[in-house]
Amino acid sequence: MADPAARRTFGPLVLAGLAGATLAAVGGSRPWAEAAAGSGGEAAFLGYAAGDTGEMPAATAVALVVLACWGVLLVTRRRVRRAVAVLGAVAALGLVAAVVVGWSSTVDDVRAAYDATGSTPEVGRTAWLWASALGSLVTLVASVAAVRLVPGWPEMGSRYDAPAGGPAAAPEAVAPEDATNIDLWKAMDEGRDPTA
Repeated sequence: MADPAARRTFGPLVLAGLAGATLAAVGGSRPWAEAAAGSGGEAAFLGYAAGDTGEMPAATAVALVVLACWGVLLVTRRRVRRAVAVLGAVAALGLVAAVVVGWSSTVDDVRAAYDATGSTPEVGRTAWLWASALGSLVTLVASVAAVRLVPGWPEMGSRYDAPAGGPAAAPEAVAPEDATNIDLWKAMDEGRDPTA
């Protein structure tokens, strides 16, 4: 029997993990560093806008892996569920690492883009970096907690599983003139054409 305290953590932790990973995914697709307004001149602005400097697409990619793990966690059971929870926690740790790397590398990328134009503007971090950092920490905490609590969480019933047996024997064809409405619907449910 599952622990009632663990069952109560299911909804809040899943929501926190999904929200954190979504925030990190959206934040990772936006610039994390940019030059201060009016500090670089027209040529520098054009050079910066032409590239992908200041962004950290690796954070978005890892955040999408974390989101996928949370989705799989909802529909699996037992050992597979625990393994997916561990994979999600590892991916969330990778997301935190991507944010830490992006902390300095995005600023350096923007400075290098402006240095190529001969200007040296003030470069600062954007709110998207902070949003990604918050999201990565929230999803890391939720993922680590999920590894510990997942055995006590509710699971989907086995009635939702695909049939485990071999191919079913083909039922006899239903002649439309001899069939009732129920027989016709059953034939369509089985993938047969009741009019053939």
